[in-house]
Amino acid sequence: MLEDKIQRINELYKKSKAEGLTAAELQEQKVLRAEYIEAFKRNLRGQLDNISIREADGSITNLGEKYGNKNGSKRTN
Repeated sequence: MLEDKIQRINELYKKSKAEGLTAAELQEQKVLRAEYIEAFKRNLRGQLDNISIREADGSITNLGEKYGNKNGSKRTN
């Protein structure tokens, strides 16, 4: 997510606490927050897809390949 959008989210939050928001600003805030949450989820999924663990038998299991969408396929769990 772009830094200017995060800054706008913060501006709208501060304005909502200080004086309130117009209907248009409330809608903008809602859209920006949803976009932020989706970007956060994508980032976290990307990090989790790159985790590998060493099993008790010494083998390495790539959790992204096992559970995630490392190869571009949709996650089923």
